[in-house]
Amino acid sequence: MKYIYITLLSTIILSSCGDTSKKSVEDIIASKDKTAIETKRTELKQQQQQIATDLEKIEAELDKLNNKKVLPLITTITIEKVEFNHFLEVQGSVKTKQNILLYPEFAGTLTHVYVKEGQKVNKGQTLAKIDDGGLGRQLSQAKTQEALAKTTYERQKRLWEQKIGSEIQFLQAETTFKAAQDVVKQLQSQLEKTFVKAPFSGIIDDVITEQGSVVAPGQSPLLRIVNLDNMYIEAEVPETHLPNVTKGKKVEVSFPVLGKTIITSIRQVGNFINPNNRAFKIEVGVPNKDGDIKPNLTSKLKINDYTNPKAILIPQNIISENSLGEQYVFVVDSSVKNNIGKAKKVIITTGKTQGDFIEVLTGLNAGDFVIKDGARSVQDEQEVEISN
Repeated sequence: MKYIYITLLSTIILSSCGDTSKKSVEDIIASKDKTAIETKRTELKQQQQQIATDLEKIEAELDKLNNKKVLPLITTITIEKVEFNHFLEVQGSVKTKQNILLYPEFAGTLTHVYVKEGQKVNKGQTLAKIDDGGLGRQLSQAKTQEALAKTTYERQKRLWEQKIGSEIQFLQAETTFKAAQDVVKQLQSQLEKTFVKAPFSGIIDDVITEQGSVVAPGQSPLLRIVNLDNMYIEAEVPETHLPNVTKGKKVEVSFPVLGKTIITSIRQVGNFINPNNRAFKIEVGVPNKDGDIKPNLTSKLKINDYTNPKAILIPQNIISENSLGEQYVFVVDSSVKNNIGKAKKVIITTGKTQGDFIEVLTGLNAGDFVIKDGARSVQDEQEVEISN
C-alpha cells in the first residue's frame, strides 16, 4: 500500500512538472518553473560526471593499446662547480677622525675671524685672532732684556776665558741670560695661543662664535673643522663571524641616500667584544674624492666572509626534508633514453646561502642531473619524463 502511495505521488509530481529530459534547456528556462529548472540541473550534473568517468576509462584503455605510460613531467639542472662568494651584510655609519670643535686656549676678545663657512683651509693656517691683552708689549720688553743679558754673558765669557774677573760674575751673567731666554719663550708661547690655527687641512663647517665676542678656554667653541678626505665606516659585527671577518677583507659599501656603491676593504678589526650585544667593531676605509660622503651618513656593508672556488650551488626551493630532519633532492640517473629516466632520492648536507641559492657540501657531484621543476611530485625510484 505504501509503495502504491509513493508511486502515485511521483506520477503526480512528474505530470505537474513535465518530463524535463525531453525538453530543451531553453524551454525549461522559459517556463520559469523553479522545480523543473532544478531537476534539469541535477540531470545535467549527473551526465557531466558520467562523461568524465567514461573519458578516463577511454584514455586509460588507449594508453594500454598504445603501450604508453603516463609519467611525471620534470626539468633538470646539470651540476657544475663554480666560484661561490658569501657576503655578510651589516649596517654602518660614516665617521671621520678629523671632525673637531676648536676652542680657544687664551681668554680675551675675539678680534678677528679670518675664515667663512665652507672655506678650505690648510694645516697651520691662522683662522682667528684673540686680543693678547698686552702680551705683545711684554714680549718686546722681554726680548730687549734678553739681548742685554746675552751681551753681558758673552763679555763675561770672553773675560773668564782670559782668566779675567771672577767665576761668580761669569755664572751670574750666564744665569741671567738663560732666565731672560725662558721669559721670552714663555711669553712667545702665551702669545701663540692668541692665534687660532687649523690643526689639519680641511673645510670650515661652522663658524660658531662671532668676531667681537669674549671667549674663554674650554668654554667657548669657535669653529668646527672637518676633513672629508680621511673618512671611514664603523660597523658592529656579531662575534660568530670573528674568524672570517679579518683585516684586508674586501667590502662592498652602498649608500642608499646617494645611490652610490664603492669597493673597499677592512682596515681595522676591534679587539674588544661588547658584552651587551656580543659584537665587535670594524673600520672600513672610504675614499671620498668627490666629497659627497658626509659624517654620520648611513651605509650598508657586504663583507666577503667566505669563498669556495669550486662550490656546488642549487636553488633552495628544490630541497625537501624528511621526518628525520635530513635534507634531500631528487636526481635522474645517467642512463636516460628518449628523455625517460628514473628519479633517485639523494640525502645532502648544505652550507651557506646567497640569495636564492645554497651551497651543497655533500651528496652531489659535478655532472649530476638534479630535478628542478616537478621535484615535489616525484617519488624515489619512479620513472620520469624529462622536458628541458
